[in-house]
Amino acid sequence: MSACPICGKPAQDSYSPFCSKRCADVDLARWLNGSYAIPAVEDDAEEDAAPPPAPH
Repeated sequence: MSACPICGKPAQDSYSPFCSKRCADVDLARWLNGSYAIPAVEDDAEEDAAPPPAPH
């Protein structure tokens, strides 16, 4: 059985991969707060692209 990624206790099937609803809720809150945000990498090639066409 795997360990809960939040507290390290054994995971429960009903809350997999977490051990409890509390740890599942902690994980959800971290996602909603942006704690798990993946950093974006800006592509300089977009700046060199042609400007958008003018509106008609």
